[in-house]
Formats: sequence, C-alpha cells, structure tokens
Amino acid sequence: MNINSIKQRFGIIGNADALNYAISVANRVSATNLSVLITGESGVGKEIFSRMIHDLSQRKHEKFIAVNCGAIPEGTIDSELFGHEKGAFTGANSDRKGYFETVNGGTIFLDEIGEMPVATQARLLRVLESGEYIRVGSSKSQKTDVRVIAATNVNLLEKVKQGKFREDLYYRLNTVPIVVPSLRERADDIHLLYRKFAADFAEKYGSETVRLNDEAQQVLKSYRWPGNVRELKNIAEKTSVLASDKLVSAQELIQFLPKYSPTNNLPVLASNIEGERADNAGMSDREILYKLLFEMQKDVNDLKRFILQMATQNKVNVNEMDLSVLDKAVEEKVENREFSNPQENYQPVILHNNDQESTMEIAQSLSLADNEKELIIKALEKHRGKRKKAALDLGISERTLYRKIKEYNIPA
Repeated sequence: MNINSIKQRFGIIGNADALNYAISVANRVSATNLSVLITGESGVGKEIFSRMIHDLSQRKHEKFIAVNCGAIPEGTIDSELFGHEKGAFTGANSDRKGYFETVNGGTIFLDEIGEMPVATQARLLRVLESGEYIRVGSSKSQKTDVRVIAATNVNLLEKVKQGKFREDLYYRLNTVPIVVPSLRERADDIHLLYRKFAADFAEKYGSETVRLNDEAQQVLKSYRWPGNVRELKNIAEKTSVLASDKLVSAQELIQFLPKYSPTNNLPVLASNIEGERADNAGMSDREILYKLLFEMQKDVNDLKRFILQMATQNKVNVNEMDLSVLDKAVEEKVENREFSNPQENYQPVILHNNDQESTMEIAQSLSLADNEKELIIKALEKHRGKRKKAALDLGISERTLYRKIKEYNIPA
C-alpha cells in the first residue's frame, strides 16, 4: 500500500518528509513480527502509528489493546499485564487473565513505556525473548504469541544511564525505531490540519467553518505548539465555537493561544528524545534568553583573555590598539544572537594599561552577572543540586561552575 493510501485510510494529514518517512517505515515493518519503538513528543499521534502497524499486519483480525504504562499503579501493573492467581495478594478473590493472555495472537501497544517499573521490565523482557510469562502468585509458566509495540516521549537512553530502564529491554524493543515528528517540524502542515479540524467542528456544531486570514495563518505557523496535534485540535475547536467572526484575524487568534509571543521564534534548544529534542526544549523564552546571554558572555570573556594574553606577551600595544576593531567584533557577536536591538545591549570595550598589569572591562547594560547567577540557580534546581549535570546543561566545566557558585555565594 502506498503512503497516500495509508494517509487516507488512517486520516493522517500532512506532506512533511519526516512524516512520510515514519509512515513508510511503519508500512514496511507491519508485515513482520519485529518489536517497534515509537518515539515523539506528547500529542504527535504515536498511537495512530501503533494501530497502523497492527491493521496492516497479518494480525489485523486479532485483538489490539493500548495500555498506558504511566496510568497504572506500580502495585497492579504486573497483574494487569500478566494476570494473577486467586489469593496472590489482598483483594485477589479469583483468578484473572492478563493482557498477554487475552490478546494472544494480537498486538499490545505499551504507551509511556519509560514509566514501567524495573521489576515489570524484567517480566516483559522474558515475554519478548521467549514468549513466556508467569501470573502473579503462580509458579507455572505460560506461553503467548503477542506482538509488542512500545512508545515513549522521554529519552530512554538517559533513563538507562540513570538505572531506571533496563538496557537489554531498550535494545530488544528498539529493533525498529519510528520517530514521529513534532508539529514544529511540520510547519507547512499546520494550516492543513487546522482547516481539517475546523471543518469537522463546523459539521459537529452545525455552524459555518471558521477561516484564518493571512496574518493569522502566520501566527499559527510561528507558534511552538508544545502540545502538538492535540493542542492544535483544541485551538481549532475553541475558534470554531468562540470566534466573533468566521474570518479570524491574527489578533483574535492570539487570544486563544496560551502564552503566545513573537519570541516563540527564538532558537529552540535541541532535545534528547532519541536524538531529536532535549529536556531544555521545555524551557521558557526567558530561560532561553538567559542561556544565550550566558553564552555571549563566554564569547566576550574569550576576547578578553586573548587581548590580555597578547598584551602580556608584548605582541600588541594596548594604548595604540585600534579599539574600533575589537568593538566591532563584540558587536557582531551580540548581533549574531538575533536580539531585536543590538545597540541597546552593547557598550564599547574599554582597555586600561599600566606597568604592572593589563586589564579589560566590559560595560554591559544587561546586568549579565545577575542573569548568569539566576540561570545557574535554575540549572542546579533542575538537576537537584547535581553540579556535574548542571554544568553540562550550562555548557561550562564543573570547575567553572564551582567557582561561579562561590563567586555568587549560591547556597550549595
């Protein structure tokens, strides 16, 4: 079956290359019994891909069940998946079949697999390797023929490093990886999806379909969509019901977008989701700005060290140096950070020289020290005081972070 036919069958809208590739991989792997790991942010439609793989496979006439591992309490997930014997625990008044028994011959979709307890992971690994499982409270091994498709919106390799996810299970599940792109990576598909959702809601509520003017379409495209397709559908429903005019303007659309700001177009920090998007992707625009300022200060410090080194080695006469050259270099670094008005953030470099030492001071109107201190505090809070991880997040050495903590008198 070709990609367009698959899209039509499963109601998938969009033409992004990353989306088409994910669909082609799902189509090819569906004819096999290989385990599949689907990765992507929350709201991108990972369950649709699991259903697609099942419906295109030879198991399509057998049962399919989706299990949210993060929604089942740790004390009952083993019973849910593998069943239990009467009297196995308090409240077990009768035998119970688990999903691996009731779905025998079909497909189980394990969503949020990263939230599965480590003990349950060991049981799952046994099923994947030998097709065997044991009910809770039983000593008898049973066989099952179930295809497992797993999905996650977190970085499983990072969980492996933290000891929260079994490495052998990760590689067993990740036989065939499918990466579902975020809505930000499908910018040209956003308006197509909005129009589809708006038409559906117009039919549902018996009203005229809302449309977006050109400016509103640009707003829609520039928004970061942290909730992805799920959030876009929600916005389409809101505008369908609450918009004062059926031709929605940019100003009115912004009212429906939570925390919308033009600064949403600031560079997005890359994430770690299976090589896609980092933990920092969830940072606010203010935090991103602080991080950019922090990096800019590092660049300025590099310039300072270079000039001082040249002066110390008598390779340059500071008093005769053409400061406009250095000023221009610093100004270009500021401009490269894409601030709205670089001149507001920049002051010339002032060099002082005497017989004992050469020093250089940077006059900065942005209070970089305060911003740097706040960013360090945020990084330490984020990583619960673990300096090594905080330093890695900030892009500095652990030694430099330790010095900064002492310099700013930050509580350890």
